[in-house]
Amino acid sequence: LSVTGSQGPFTVPVKAMHLTEAQRIAEPFDWVFISMKSYDTEWATHFIKRYVREEGFFVSLQNCWNDVPMGEIVGANRQMGCIASHIEVALWEPGEVTRGGAVGRDSGHVVFRVGEQDGRITPRSEMVAGLLDNIDAAYASDNLWGERWAKLCQNSMGNGISAATGLGSQSMAEDPRCRLIRINLAKEGAQVGLAMGLNVVAINGQAAQTWADADKGDVFEELDAHMSASGGRVNWLASMAQDVYKGRRSEINLMNGLVAQKGRELAIPTPFNDAVIEVMNGIDDATLSQNEAHVDRIMKAVGR
Repeated sequence: LSVTGSQGPFTVPVKAMHLTEAQRIAEPFDWVFISMKSYDTEWATHFIKRYVREEGFFVSLQNCWNDVPMGEIVGANRQMGCIASHIEVALWEPGEVTRGGAVGRDSGHVVFRVGEQDGRITPRSEMVAGLLDNIDAAYASDNLWGERWAKLCQNSMGNGISAATGLGSQSMAEDPRCRLIRINLAKEGAQVGLAMGLNVVAINGQAAQTWADADKGDVFEELDAHMSASGGRVNWLASMAQDVYKGRRSEINLMNGLVAQKGRELAIPTPFNDAVIEVMNGIDDATLSQNEAHVDRIMKAVGR
């Protein structure tokens, strides 16, 4: 495994195994990370659970909301979530990882947040956090669901737009239309999460309630200035945009789709998320292609 970027270069030998070779595993694992794409979570959990000790556990190090289905398969008491907060990583070739952004701990940011479903801080959550702290700052959290929803909002406000248009972080920060769309995506996500009763932590460096209040003129101007300055030091493509580049299906229906689903349940409109979902579903089924013109398409869909 070769790593370049802000934490490289270095190479680490790994013992990789194909799925078809798993039948050779004689000694069960104490615990496992599951880091598949969200739509592969259920089968992957079913697959690996037979190779984990009865007292072992399963950690979701993923985007979206996979702790619930994973817990339904192995038991909530055997499942933990891990949020990777504000980390820019790319995998363009097999075994070649690039970390584009700065190391979180250098600016006081905690990247990895590990939590139990019931909110307890446990020896195992502290142990996993301690291991991840070797990579970047980590802690054991008593607020898995609030941390997870904040990351969902962070992803849903940028991934779909980057994937639909091919625009990187700096390009989106420079475009007032993209900033407006992203602010409203975060607004909808924050409103839904708060209405769910979650203790939603900061989203992209701003309080969840601030995003929820984005329709207020002064708040919008504050957020617009924040987004304008949040392009990062490289024009980074979101993970979903990387999926489109590779010809892979996106996680849009498990990301923005979850915001829209919960919004319908709570009677909270999510027109910006709905518009992004529609475009990305078109890209996934190949009736649309990645194009900057989708910015205008989304604006038209929401009546702007």
